[in-house]
Amino acid sequence: MRFARNVRFQIKNGKEQEFAGLFEKEVLPMLRKQEGFQEEVTLVNPKGVHAISLWDNRKNAETYETGTYPQVLAKLTTVIEGTPTVETYETATSYARV
Repeated sequence: MRFARNVRFQIKNGKEQEFAGLFEKEVLPMLRKQEGFQEEVTLVNPKGVHAISLWDNRKNAETYETGTYPQVLAKLTTVIEGTPTVETYETATSYARV
């Protein structure tokens, strides 16, 4: 069963473009190298960001959490406020247009 991580945080005021560039050039390549990583969906509005990553299983997501996620946070410290909140989920359903 697939597994999802939802990381919620705020972008510092005026840092939206810098966040987008860092995420695309620094964070996504790190995610793509992780075993079991399948997809990233990042949702942004004035209330904050939801960065949802999908994994093939819980074990690979937890390996990312303890190994690479601290490095990801370090790269984003200049553009995010406070400490992100992480929630995890078992994926009940997932649909893609064929």
